[in-house]
Amino acid sequence: MDKIALTAVGLYAIVLLRAGGTFAVGALANAGARRSRFAERMSSPRFRRVEGAIQRWGAPVVAVSFLTIGFQTAANFLAGTMRMPLSRYLPALFVGGAAWALLYATVGIGALEVLAKLFAERTELGVAAVAVLLLALAGAVVYRRRRAAAPPRDHASEES
Repeated sequence: MDKIALTAVGLYAIVLLRAGGTFAVGALANAGARRSRFAERMSSPRFRRVEGAIQRWGAPVVAVSFLTIGFQTAANFLAGTMRMPLSRYLPALFVGGAAWALLYATVGIGALEVLAKLFAERTELGVAAVAVLLLALAGAVVYRRRRAAAPPRDHASEES
C-alpha cells in the first residue's frame, strides 16, 4: 500500500473517532441539559424549530465542515446536541471525513516531501521556509487575538 493511501486510511480512522466522539459528547451534553434547569428552555417551540432544522438540514453542514479549519468540531458537537439522527449524521461523517483524510494525506505528504527535499538539498532554504511558515502562523494568531480583544465598533456614530 503506498504511503498516501496508508496515511489517508490512518487519518480517516482518526477523524471518524474524533468527530464521532465529539458528536457523542454533544449527545451526552444534550441528555444532561434535558435533566437540568435548562429543560424548560429546551422544550420551547423556538428551540424545537431550531432543533428540527438542524436535524433535517445539518448533514450537509457537517460534511462540508470537514473542509474548513476550526469549524468541524463545532459542527459535530452541535449535531450531537441537537439530536441529529444517526441515519443523517453518519453518511455526512463518512463523506466529510473521507474528503478531509484525502485532502490532508495528499497535501500533507506533498508538503512534507517538499520540505524534506529542501532540507536535504538546500538546508538554509529549508530553515528559511520553516521560519516563514512559523512567522506567518504566529502573525495570524496575534492578528486574531487582537481582533477578538478589540472593543466592538459603534457603527451608529460613524454614520452621522
